[in-house]
Amino acid sequence: MKKIAIIGSGGSGKSTLATKLGAILKIEVFHLDALFWKPGWIGVSKQEQRVVQSELVEKDSWIFDGNYGGTIDIRLKKADAIIFLDIPRTICVYRVIKRWIQYRNRTRPDMGEGCEERISIGFLKWVWEYPQSQKPMILKKLASYSNKKEIIVLHSPSEVEQFLNKVEEHVQGSL
Repeated sequence: MKKIAIIGSGGSGKSTLATKLGAILKIEVFHLDALFWKPGWIGVSKQEQRVVQSELVEKDSWIFDGNYGGTIDIRLKKADAIIFLDIPRTICVYRVIKRWIQYRNRTRPDMGEGCEERISIGFLKWVWEYPQSQKPMILKKLASYSNKKEIIVLHSPSEVEQFLNKVEEHVQGSL
């Protein structure tokens, strides 16, 4: 695994997994939220998102975390591994609220500078509806790549921890 795309619902733990995995594998991590939100929550254009990602995916190794459906295929096509965090929505909503409390009036480490943590009913609704609205499309994409890429689907926080432990053991065993 040298080029890894991590996808999943808001609050599923994409950024945390990316950071931990990057440290274990010594691979540069790109948080899409940090790349595509300018101060004051001003989003960059889809064209700029495409240009930036098209350049970054040409690197020898990387970890991207984030969905950004309009540009997801740029990452998935170049990834050698795709990790889908299929975490229950109750956990995701809880984490989104917890994150809002933890980082209120501050910018998260995985977010664009000048974008203080916020929460909205619309975002909570998107997270809650993710299993019905987004997951079918994600599963279809994963199926289309299943013969060409390593597909890893993790369903719980304990599965994520087991995966990280397995990767760390593999890395330590190869030293």
